[in-house]
Amino acid sequence: MATQPSENVQRPIAPPKPAGPAAASGAEQRAQALGLPSATTLVVGSIVGTGVFTMPGVMAGAGTSSIVVLAVVSLGAMLLAILFGQLTKRLPNSDGGLYAYAHHELGEFAGYLTAWCYWITCWAGNAAIVSSWVLYVEALFNIAHPSAWTNFGIAMLGLWIPAAINLFGARQMAWFQNVTVVLKYLPLAVVGIAGWFFVKAAHFGPFNATGASIYSAIGIAAAVALFSFIGVEATSIAAARVRNPRRNVMRASVLGTAGCALLYILVTAAVMGLVPHHALVNNGAPFVIAFKSMFSGISYAGKLVAAVAVVSGLGALNGWTLVTAEMPWAAAKDDLFLPQFRWTWRDGNPWFGIVVSTALASALMGFAYSGKTGITVFTYLVDLSVVTVAIPYFFSAVAQLTYLVSGRRRVSGVRLARDLLVACLSALFSLWVTFTAGYQSVYQTLLLLLVGVAIYAGLKARRERLGEVPVPEELDPSQMTDDEPGPPALTEVQ
Repeated sequence: MATQPSENVQRPIAPPKPAGPAAASGAEQRAQALGLPSATTLVVGSIVGTGVFTMPGVMAGAGTSSIVVLAVVSLGAMLLAILFGQLTKRLPNSDGGLYAYAHHELGEFAGYLTAWCYWITCWAGNAAIVSSWVLYVEALFNIAHPSAWTNFGIAMLGLWIPAAINLFGARQMAWFQNVTVVLKYLPLAVVGIAGWFFVKAAHFGPFNATGASIYSAIGIAAAVALFSFIGVEATSIAAARVRNPRRNVMRASVLGTAGCALLYILVTAAVMGLVPHHALVNNGAPFVIAFKSMFSGISYAGKLVAAVAVVSGLGALNGWTLVTAEMPWAAAKDDLFLPQFRWTWRDGNPWFGIVVSTALASALMGFAYSGKTGITVFTYLVDLSVVTVAIPYFFSAVAQLTYLVSGRRRVSGVRLARDLLVACLSALFSLWVTFTAGYQSVYQTLLLLLVGVAIYAGLKARRERLGEVPVPEELDPSQMTDDEPGPPALTEVQ
């Protein structure tokens, strides 16, 4: 049965007040569900999805320069991991992570925009993950030339199975997350290590394979590279579920991100050397060809890696389904999202957010498959997700900068310089990613952002009517009459 948290919760860093013994038990489970191993696997599981299995096919279109771009983006992701760990030390019990940081330092409007953009990133990103996942399901079951309805039906399974797992509770989610991370990480490590014994130098394409400027190559590679690292913030968003968050959020974020970065670089470069460049460009399932090249005498080699990719995608979608619901739940506690997003059950799981976000991802998949197919759907959704996530990253970096320059913290010059450097580089990294994403993605994100502003206006008007927030002085109803529709006119001083 769904329960609603208290209507009067105003601080983003406080957990919802329990309504009774059962709710108290759920809140306790919510705070203690994830230890360091589970928190780390949440990061790894959220980062390593089917993106890594499709990434070499996209990056091959940019050329081998994409490996350099991937290394640069890996460094940027590590900076973000450190940034989120530093922020969580100050707000250790925060719900919503990036939302809580922006709300605490920059006010509710910045917090709302952060939550809104990140929420779009989550369910659009889930659609991107499942679009790649569909390609490997088709490879696993030899589905040739599938119809749009077939693609859509497979995608629905990929979206709603993780949603069902999350609805059963955080402990079940953590167990499934741990299992899927082990199943997918070890085979990828085998490709990244053993695959180098089968690499051929002739298979690597040119440094810039776009036929245009190097900027075009960077733009292609940077978008899919950052998309593959989205999830570095997973434990900070679910910090209220992590044991000892002051220490474990930082450790889980850094360890998980570093492991994924090393894996990405090794695996992507290995696949480029295993598969001829012309066969790799825009291939939606490049690992199938790579495994066949490594184990040409084993007929089921391609099937094996397709199965690994399918498991990997389910694991990533499992973690992201949790994160997708956490952000609007945290914002709804402060009346900055629709109140229905506060509805929870079992271990405090925000069931309404899980269902609605999965439904929106399903609708987006239906729209995407109505006009596009294959890897084109994946790249389109990737570009949209990258720009919408860069905005919350930027707000988080600016929130940290606000805190550091406010004088509220007494630290040595070395530590202050270190933290300022991390925050400044994280902000510049977010701006750079937005710049390289391209005009179309920025334009679409701007439209979605403006829609969010309109929704915020409606939410604020509702809160004013209910007396939850102060009414602006010039619009105070007590100062207005039928004959005087606006504030009193200023009189000239004689």
